Amino acid sequence: MKTSNKFTFARVIFAPIFFLIYNLPLWLKSETLAFASALLMIPLLAVFELTDYFDGHYARKSGEVSDFGKIFDPFADVMLNLTVFLCAFSSWNPLVGSYMPVVIFVLIMYREFSQNFLRMVAIRHGVAIAARSGGKFKTVFYITSGFVMLTAESAYRLGLPFDLDFTVPCVKIVIMVFFVICVLLSYISFADYLKNFSSVFKKEI
Repeated sequence: MKTSNKFTFARVIFAPIFFLIYNLPLWLKSETLAFASALLMIPLLAVFELTDYFDGHYARKSGEVSDFGKIFDPFADVMLNLTVFLCAFSSWNPLVGSYMPVVIFVLIMYREFSQNFLRMVAIRHGVAIAARSGGKFKTVFYITSGFVMLTAESAYRLGLPFDLDFTVPCVKIVIMVFFVICVLLSYISFADYLKNFSSVFKKEI
């Protein structure tokens, strides 16, 4: 496996691991695991999100840029980011309940599935759709929103004085705003992909 693809594959492998780190304390109702997860989630996620930079760096440095990499890289991004968003459905703090309404997740999921479908159609015509600037910015905002949510969740798990009745609604509103912007950016970037690769669909319809 090429070095660049190894970095990408690391994100795919880490996605289910992160899901377990986040949810095991909730399933087992373990304060010890909750405390440990609070210390691990953000640093580990930061390390694995950085692999997105390293896979591109090594692909260009070693001449490993390929059609497969152009598809594999955004796939890994989506898998990891959707995993983080899925975790936003639950919280250690019972006052929070959920950081993200299911409708937000469904809208983002539909967008990402549609984007993958567009890529598969393009492949039939020998076109590998690489991430465009709008898609990259969207991904950066996905990551930022995930870290904002995890900052609040980690604070709750560490037992910091951050869970007062009047602060929880404010925190949820801030995080909600981030997630709503994620939806807007995702569909704006998808419209850009459709505009620039409309010829691919015209060949199929």
